[in-house]
Amino acid sequence: MWPFSRKGVSGFSWKSTAEEVTHGIDATGLTAIVTGASSGIGTETTRVLALHGVHVIMAVRNKVNANNTREAILKEIPSAKIDVMELDLSSLESVKKFASEFNSSGLPLNILINNAGVMACPFMLSNDNIELQFATNHLGHFLLTNLLLDTMKKTASESKTEGRIVNVSSEAHKFAYSEGIRFDKINEQSSYSKWGAYGQSKLANILHANQLTKHFKDDGVNIIANSLHPGGIATNLYRHNSAINGIVNVVGKLVMKNVPQGAATTCYVALHPQVKGVSGEYFSDNNVAKSSSHGKDADLAKKLWDFSMNLIKDK
Repeated sequence: MWPFSRKGVSGFSWKSTAEEVTHGIDATGLTAIVTGASSGIGTETTRVLALHGVHVIMAVRNKVNANNTREAILKEIPSAKIDVMELDLSSLESVKKFASEFNSSGLPLNILINNAGVMACPFMLSNDNIELQFATNHLGHFLLTNLLLDTMKKTASESKTEGRIVNVSSEAHKFAYSEGIRFDKINEQSSYSKWGAYGQSKLANILHANQLTKHFKDDGVNIIANSLHPGGIATNLYRHNSAINGIVNVVGKLVMKNVPQGAATTCYVALHPQVKGVSGEYFSDNNVAKSSSHGKDADLAKKLWDFSMNLIKDK
């Protein structure tokens, strides 16, 4: 048995699947938004949440793929309640449109899973002229969360049910640029490192959840926010890295998680009663884990919050 298969405090390990960590949980009546829901762990997260009675909104760039995924889930789970809405996180205009349409729908919002992302792509700018990984992985989710907060607060208050925000980060946050977040060099191409920029965006996911936690505690809001590392998983995130993609295809089954295992920590943090009241933590393998020193830096989290607020105000 691998040494990493030891069960943690939660009773689950890296081998646990999303269905295993949510076994017996009745989440009927809850509504969740899952970004990047049409492939990989986003699809499995959607399926498992729907299996437990959650009304899932698939927030996706490609509605055709998402509708095919939705139909496949409905064949397996006829009672599943799933809707598809278009969302391109690299476009702040698209984020605003999505949030406006959702908020106007009158639906409640109990769970927001910020899952979508791009990884280690060549230097590119988003529609809003912001480095693509930072724009997609962090800023789009930052704005989305901000625009949906009033609905989440209202839902938590009226239903007396804890709201949960889940940011899917990565252990790669430990390989961010040495200063953590390059506030003054976000769009600097000459010093761009695709892995440094990816790590930066994943660090931002952690800091975002931590700063949300502070705001919720200060305001007495019944919402928790956490971040997590899903594990090494063979998904289409590797599409920009042909060499790594080749390795993943050859040895992935031996050393990496499968998709049901990869979605487990997300589903655990989103649904499990053990996480009730737990906020501002970083999870891995269905247990609380340790982030980098940057990930625990409250001053850096506050600076990122202010920086991000300024960016979305300017667009």
